[in-house]
Amino acid sequence: MKNWLYGLFAFALISSAQAQTPAASTYVRDNYQKFEYKIPMRDGTKLHTAVYVPKDASPTKKYPFMMQRTCYSVAPYGPDTYPGALGPSGTLMRDKYIFVYQDVRGRWMSEGTWTNMTPTVTDQQPIAEAKKKGKAPARQSATAVDESSDTYDTVDWLLKNVANNNGRVGQWGISYPGFYTIAGAVGAHPALKASSPQAPVSDFFFDDFHHNGAFIQAYLFTFPVFGIQHPQPTTEAWYNNQFIQTGTKDGFQWQYDLGPLKNVDKYYKDNFYWQETVEHPNYDEFWQKRSIIPHLKNIKHAVMTVGGWFDAEDLYGPLTIYKTVEKNNPGTYNTLVMGPFGHGRWSRETGHTLHSNIYFGDSIATFYQRNIEAKFFDHFLKGPGDGKTGLPEAYLFNTGRNEWKTFDKWPAATAQTVQYALSSNGKLTQQPGNGSGYSEFISDPMKPVPYTEDITTTQGFTPFNYMSEDQRFASRRPDVLTFQTDVLTEDVTLGGEITAKLKVSTTGTDADWVVKLIDVYPPDEPNHPYMPNKNITLGNYQQMVRSEAMRGRFRNSFEKPEPFKANEVTDVTFRLQDVLHTFKKGHRVMIQVQSTWFPLIDRNPQKYVDNIFKADAADFQKATHRVYDNSVIEVQVLK
Repeated sequence: MKNWLYGLFAFALISSAQAQTPAASTYVRDNYQKFEYKIPMRDGTKLHTAVYVPKDASPTKKYPFMMQRTCYSVAPYGPDTYPGALGPSGTLMRDKYIFVYQDVRGRWMSEGTWTNMTPTVTDQQPIAEAKKKGKAPARQSATAVDESSDTYDTVDWLLKNVANNNGRVGQWGISYPGFYTIAGAVGAHPALKASSPQAPVSDFFFDDFHHNGAFIQAYLFTFPVFGIQHPQPTTEAWYNNQFIQTGTKDGFQWQYDLGPLKNVDKYYKDNFYWQETVEHPNYDEFWQKRSIIPHLKNIKHAVMTVGGWFDAEDLYGPLTIYKTVEKNNPGTYNTLVMGPFGHGRWSRETGHTLHSNIYFGDSIATFYQRNIEAKFFDHFLKGPGDGKTGLPEAYLFNTGRNEWKTFDKWPAATAQTVQYALSSNGKLTQQPGNGSGYSEFISDPMKPVPYTEDITTTQGFTPFNYMSEDQRFASRRPDVLTFQTDVLTEDVTLGGEITAKLKVSTTGTDADWVVKLIDVYPPDEPNHPYMPNKNITLGNYQQMVRSEAMRGRFRNSFEKPEPFKANEVTDVTFRLQDVLHTFKKGHRVMIQVQSTWFPLIDRNPQKYVDNIFKADAADFQKATHRVYDNSVIEVQVLK
């Protein structure tokens, strides 16, 4: 692959251990023997698989498998070429496992046809049970394969064909590989003992490409990677010439000048994933069957789901997967880890751990790798595997206190539900109004609120820093409502779920609603020593802690959108993702509400049209939005 492509896929390639120090590279070659196989699936499709076996493996010294399945390439290719490192961390690489990397169907050196978020054909538990009883698989046809069956078939082949394994298998993956990890946990092979989906994609209508149905326009540049079929197995990126050349570093302006989304067709007319996205604007069967969430049943082996509180790509995924596995699989070892990280950043150590301008401490990734991740896999793949790992149910980082906290349940059983009301005087109080008062603003799609001040990030593969970015640039705009508490006289820890329960009206017939939870620092807050932006002062800093968008047409149903009735008070209720954050004494809690967030999400015309992807420029119009004083943000508070 090209060097710049490595940069784009840093989150995936780090987890595949593609770029490490020369010393690490020497370690791999000195301590592992590489093999490449074409492993046949039950329908005859062969998947390219690289296997790295410790050189000291023997009949008296056997190792477990650690597997990652990916759509992002298992490069370097060739039996004599070695990556810089192996596994999810240097700790596990040196602890030694048989590391397995596989290109999934239709990607890179594997055969088959590529499908985004391969639909799970069945929960497949009957297949696993049939295999255990020595019977033939229940499904043999080419149409009855999915990521679960491919994982099963791969594990079965590895056990029989790679010598000196101990009969146990673990798997991990970050982002899209995280989806393959959790999909492979469904109907799993009996030898699969531990799965760690990390920043896993779970449902493209709520992760990555959409948030509550609002299209993530910031992902526009990624479509060549996901919407072009490769004609045959290859070691070269077949989609390189499909990337949009903007001719500018100002991604905001380019996206703005693009106009309505219908104009994207001139770039992606032949991109099958773009065309699928355009033709399925609602949560119909196309998206529903690609969600892994309904299939998370009958999971018997250990699961450790990992995420980052500031993950701009996949925050819905890890939280929803953990909770669903917990609900559907009582008795299964199931844990959650959430750190102060952006997307996948727990897989590499940066020394000083920062996100945007916020400093959380030192060597936090190393702590996770050594004290959580390595302990999990060692216990289930090399140790007794009885679930007595010494790890808690939930290992979560408090992003206000900058410390790890442990929980025996998440959300915590002791969490108290509290409501903060959006008062018409701009106060955030615990006393809701009666609905007679309101705050209003004019939302103009032609003058949208930016989601970031950092234009250097607006043409990246995906957004990043905005998840904890200073929001003063937004709060000073007339089309952003702000509500804040008085200065706190004691620490307040929000820990658990957040729900926005808005009472709104609009002069239009459609609208988006963006809610942001913000920690307002005191005016005398000192800068920390590692400020990446020397032009920023932490005095009065408005740190975004959590945020979410809701496409208003989906307020009652994601499957069946409906317009607003102009000037009629309407309920818009939606979940923000969980939080664990202490608002310290001397700080304030702020809520911001707005209706544009560009170009993170696409612009809503504010005139109801059947399909916003096909809206004309003339459909976009100003509208006056009101948020009534009986609107509340419901949070969980830990005492």
